[in-house]
Amino acid sequence: MTILVTGATGNIGRRIVDHLIDLGANDIRALTTDPAKADLPDGVTPVVGYLGKPETLPAALEGVERMYLAPLPRTLSATLEAANAANVQYVVALSGSGHWQEHADQIAASGLVNIQLGPGEFIDNFTIWAEQIRATRTVREPYPTTVEAPITMDDIARVAATLLARPEQTHFGKLYPITGPDALTRAQIAEQIGVGIGVEVKYEQCGREEAEKALRPAMGEYARWYLDQIASGVDVPQQANQLVEELTGTPAQSVAQWARQNAAQFAPT
Repeated sequence: MTILVTGATGNIGRRIVDHLIDLGANDIRALTTDPAKADLPDGVTPVVGYLGKPETLPAALEGVERMYLAPLPRTLSATLEAANAANVQYVVALSGSGHWQEHADQIAASGLVNIQLGPGEFIDNFTIWAEQIRATRTVREPYPTTVEAPITMDDIARVAATLLARPEQTHFGKLYPITGPDALTRAQIAEQIGVGIGVEVKYEQCGREEAEKALRPAMGEYARWYLDQIASGVDVPQQANQLVEELTGTPAQSVAQWARQNAAQFAPT
């Protein structure tokens, strides 16, 4: 049973590889543009390819039964065609609603047996606050009341790996909106980071222009887009669910737990 992990050296794909190994998978193929630099675990087979270059996929997909599909909308149609042509039996894809809806619809209509994972905000994104927290122990943003249930990239990877290693027909065709364990306001998220790193972290509301300026060193041109996404959630609070635990048997990490593990990123230099 050969599993292909696309985006295998990315933030989620690399974690999926590790979790597949932990789950006992022993025929893992990792799609990468540079096998020599991929630094993959022993026993994982690197294959040269990239979703952005669909012509590289037929060779990578030969003999593959299951696949993790990382999101790359611009070549999605060609990727799905290649997977169908290779007789891939089962796909676990990172997808979702909102701005990913078209992506999700294409996968659902592809004819491939699939499960889609639709997480919201990644807890890992909150490293964008690290500079502010290191310097002032204060986060300044415009939208303190936006409610989210953020999830770690590792929990996303853990769910994906479990579904790949242990497919169950009851999950086929589903889109699971996996979340972290708690729905929190942005202000509460800042507070919970403080709990995790052992200091008080405050949240102060500021204007949009100031917030963009503060985020630009970490996010560049995406700072405006990111704040637009936060603003769009002011009147649409995200609900937390326990899907991570239901699908894997282990609860999702909380913000405080994640912050404790990553405390060095928030510590004064």
